[in-house]
Amino acid sequence: MISSWVPAVGRVARQQAAPVTYTLIVACCAIFVLSPNSGLNPVHGTGEGLVVAQEAYFERWGVVPAELLSGSPRAWLTPVTALFVHGSWLHLLGNMLFLYVFGLMVEERMGHLQYALFYVGCGALALLAYAIAHAGSGQTLVGASGAISAVLGAFLHLFPKARVTSLFPFLFFLPLRFPAWVVLPFWVALQWVAAGQASRGPAVAYLAHLVGFSLGFLYAWVRGRGPSRVRTSGKATEGDSQP
Repeated sequence: MISSWVPAVGRVARQQAAPVTYTLIVACCAIFVLSPNSGLNPVHGTGEGLVVAQEAYFERWGVVPAELLSGSPRAWLTPVTALFVHGSWLHLLGNMLFLYVFGLMVEERMGHLQYALFYVGCGALALLAYAIAHAGSGQTLVGASGAISAVLGAFLHLFPKARVTSLFPFLFFLPLRFPAWVVLPFWVALQWVAAGQASRGPAVAYLAHLVGFSLGFLYAWVRGRGPSRVRTSGKATEGDSQP
């Protein structure tokens, strides 16, 4: 899950300009509510039966590195399906917050179809990279963090001067505003440190975060559109509209 600070950028794209981002958020939320992980769907039972259903759900739709790299046909699509599976309410809401904050403006800049392919492609590659690095692991990997990290990487290239309001836990959640070129590399540094300190197993897939972010930044850079100033057609949602 992407965490460590709570973000908000200087303005939000028009809703009609980002249908893919809104669709992804709705899809992830709907799938989670219907899944055994939410605890809201009585079909999956309760108690021990619910735990069994959750484990089976993760194994069916999540990435299991050992199974994926063994060539199992059933596992081929899991780098895509895992992007829509979340393990808890906190996992879901944290990812959707980041997708909403950064995805709207990136989609508006890239275009809908290109953004959709970018999101799924980078997310799947990030999960695949993690699976390769943990080839013998039987632990399931789920979540949209790799894809959302790619969105953050693209955002850094496209809007480096956009102001990001952040609540840092170690600063007592004081709301501080910094340009994206300060905040996002700081986030990458946190992921790098955490990845180096991670012990056995993928409790949090920091490597997938780093791979996704790198892919997103490189994609935005290669496609040739330089940084953009943050424009607004109305009142900004957070402070000034200009970086």
